[in-house]
Amino acid sequence: MPVFEHITYIKAPIDVCFDLARSVEVHMLTTSQTKEVAVDGVVTGLLEKGDCVTWEATHFGVKQRLTAKITEMVRPDFFIDIQVNGAFQSFTHTHEFTEINYGTMMKDTFSYEVPFGIIGRIADKLFLENYMKKFIVSRSDELKILAELQMRETV
Repeated sequence: MPVFEHITYIKAPIDVCFDLARSVEVHMLTTSQTKEVAVDGVVTGLLEKGDCVTWEATHFGVKQRLTAKITEMVRPDFFIDIQVNGAFQSFTHTHEFTEINYGTMMKDTFSYEVPFGIIGRIADKLFLENYMKKFIVSRSDELKILAELQMRETV
């Protein structure tokens, strides 16, 4: 099961970062490269523990749907979402937030299992793992920009 972590330092308060990370609208904005749209479940606002959202996006030229559920949440420290339906065999995405040096350290931990046995594992090593890492890094970089821009506008 591939697992990777990505840490981003954001010059914004922990509450701001936590809320931006669980905002449906911000999620769509930070995943615009895949045309991600919330199509079922909670489709606007801030996700809470127990909420489900179905995302429709285009990956590898194919339109796909994935339903995720927020299974754990302690505001503003962390939340966890898991796939309940979609292309992966399974996935767990842990979002952690820690106040540090007048800002926030945001840590994404993403673990997943691919379907299709050996063929899935080969595809994972050839391109999927790298694709997923770039996806998580891009989303966190975009979230950082939004949070820091929001802080500059409030000063």
